[in-house]
Amino acid sequence: MNKTVKNSLAASVLVLTLLCGNASILAHDELGEISVDKGQSSEVWNALPVLSGGKNVANLREAASVPLKEVRAGVKNSTADVYAHKGFAYLGTHSANGGNGGVRVFDLKDPSNPVEVAVFAHNDVPGTWHEKVIVKSINTKDFHGDIAVVSVQQVNKANPDSVGGFLLYDVTDPYHPKKLGFWKLDKRVTGTHELYLTMQGNRALVLAANPYADYYTHGEERDFQIVDVTNPSNPTTIYQFDPRVLPEVQEDFNGYHWNAPDGKVRPTFNHSTMVDETGTTAFVSYWDLGTLIFDIRNPEQPVLLGRTEFAPHQQGSAHSSALAKGGNILIETREIYVPIKDGYEEAYGYTRIFDIKDKSHPKLLSEFKTDLTTAIPTDPNQRNTFARTVHDPKVQGNTLYLSHYAGGVRVVDITDPANPTEIGRYVPNLTNFWGVFVDRNYILASNMPTNEHGGLKVLLKNNGDW
Repeated sequence: MNKTVKNSLAASVLVLTLLCGNASILAHDELGEISVDKGQSSEVWNALPVLSGGKNVANLREAASVPLKEVRAGVKNSTADVYAHKGFAYLGTHSANGGNGGVRVFDLKDPSNPVEVAVFAHNDVPGTWHEKVIVKSINTKDFHGDIAVVSVQQVNKANPDSVGGFLLYDVTDPYHPKKLGFWKLDKRVTGTHELYLTMQGNRALVLAANPYADYYTHGEERDFQIVDVTNPSNPTTIYQFDPRVLPEVQEDFNGYHWNAPDGKVRPTFNHSTMVDETGTTAFVSYWDLGTLIFDIRNPEQPVLLGRTEFAPHQQGSAHSSALAKGGNILIETREIYVPIKDGYEEAYGYTRIFDIKDKSHPKLLSEFKTDLTTAIPTDPNQRNTFARTVHDPKVQGNTLYLSHYAGGVRVVDITDPANPTEIGRYVPNLTNFWGVFVDRNYILASNMPTNEHGGLKVLLKNNGDW
């Protein structure tokens, strides 16, 4: 390990320890120059200035707000991402209070009264948390029914009993989930962060984002892997991506830092994966390398088609993605929580929208910024925060939904992708939104506080045009 990386790691641990009072580190926060633990420390979060507001905002009405049940007496879990399938919501959990909150299943028969009916993945791997869950119907020679794929990340890698990867569960009966399999990563890797499940004919695949796998295993395991889960009890890795295949990266990549052509040393790791509806094109959020677009029709030998790029003055931080307009428009969110950095614009993370009809040359159409993007606190102690950055995108028709931490849920009209316009927002009290998902005529959102304000939110759309 070179001196620069050693110093960066030491600074990260020091800052995190001072701010959060513990040494646990999450996802992409662990190798950066500044580390802020999102969602883990209520003391830090509550000290930040956040927006507040009522429950009825611009055609968006809160129909329900349901805190999580305690799966262990006296232990409050925090929410992570949310997904819906066949009238049930699947809510992942974050790392607060030691994690192991599992995935919560809510019956949405009555959206104004969601009922938590099951929990799974909470007892499988000690000392882990379960941020991302994707649920789909699959039909293969080995399995027919509904499968949930759940990311597993270590709260603290020093725990000898923990290990990262992803779990597979049969949720054909959502009231009684059954474990099918576990895909394990090298113990040195924190775990799988975001992932995606897709079908190709009679074949099922999981695309896994394993931040820093390249770095911690010295290339023995990779940040981006494709796993065949046709037989969910026997997941098998069939592909791993080495960023050095890109001519502009080559040997200027040490498993995390990249000596970019613009002269900057940029962080580069896989944060998220997503696949189009055809199961043939993958979108991989590779932080300062941008969103990488792969043809995965042959998943053993994907072809890199193109990628988004950043101007020299922009921090990259490609966090996650969504598609619109029949797959011709790419939404890219950028999670920037250190708004003042030498050589870059002063801003928190905002959303970029691309025309990708030609996937080899994504064309930037617009940048969508909220009222928080450039609202940089004058107090340096409150400056480096997730409160003001965008997080995850979801699209339904011509409407984009963004989870935005303290900015709540933002609703954006993208009828003209070159001119995105905010048309609604939901910002209740004690807002710290991780995920958002659109299902039928309602929007699901996950609020992270471990008190009565946190949990699953169900928002109804009053305007039929949405």
